[in-house]
Amino acid sequence: MNEVITARIRENPKYRELIARRGRYAWTLAGIVLVIFYGFAMTVAFSPATLGQPLAEGGFLTKGIVFIFFMFVFFWVLTAMYVRRANTEFDALTAELIAEAWKDEKK
Repeated sequence: MNEVITARIRENPKYRELIARRGRYAWTLAGIVLVIFYGFAMTVAFSPATLGQPLAEGGFLTKGIVFIFFMFVFFWVLTAMYVRRANTEFDALTAELIAEAWKDEKK
């Protein structure tokens, strides 16, 4: 892509909208991940007995194991949510930007 087309894309208001929307969404998901992950790490550091409690009397499954499994699944779900939105909304906006920039090039 040449510099003229790149400049057209960057000057387009849709580009700023794309960057803002994608950034807000990514930072929101990253914040959720950090809160959950570091919340778990703090619980391990300051209250390990909480996570070591068995779910059932005499059982081997603890709250910590269940929470780690929850985190694993939840982080995959968040990743899928981002990928889905990126493949639909963000990619559509990117395609519009590129089409508009090339349309102006052909004039």
